[in-house]
Amino acid sequence: MAEATNPAATSFPVPTISLPLGPDIIRTYSGALICMEIIFGGLVWILVASSNVPVPLLQGWVMFVSVTLFCCSAAYLSLFLLGLADRINTDWNFMDMMYHFMALLFYFSVFVLEAAVTSGVHKHNTNTTVCLSKPSTNIITFMDFRQYSINVVATIFAFFVTVFYGCSMFMGFKRWRK
Repeated sequence: MAEATNPAATSFPVPTISLPLGPDIIRTYSGALICMEIIFGGLVWILVASSNVPVPLLQGWVMFVSVTLFCCSAAYLSLFLLGLADRINTDWNFMDMMYHFMALLFYFSVFVLEAAVTSGVHKHNTNTTVCLSKPSTNIITFMDFRQYSINVVATIFAFFVTVFYGCSMFMGFKRWRK
């Protein structure tokens, strides 16, 4: 008589991981990109916070996304560094692609909003007729030169983080399709 197999052992798929576990992940392009996402995302967070958030409505979203994705990317990298991804039964290639796709969408919105805040800078003028004229843009931001410079650098770093998440998503898509 044939021996019956345990249904609990056959009901879950084997985890699909194309990335190495442990410190070897840092040596891959994907691991290096995740490290760059964490570093530059942290810089966006620090720079926007150091500019005293001149437009809280728009830059509040920038702060929320940069802090949240900084923590999520650090947790995601630590799953692979500590080898815990091998213990969770899921398709890690699909999860990698979807995580980076969502992060790309959020960071693209961060880049657009930070660029809008930076481009809406209105210089102080002592001429009273300027107050009566219609502004050329819908967003008017009053910043000193220090705040403006910090926001320009934050916009550039937000663009870099968006590109890093896009590259990670593309590489995750290629791993998932194999």
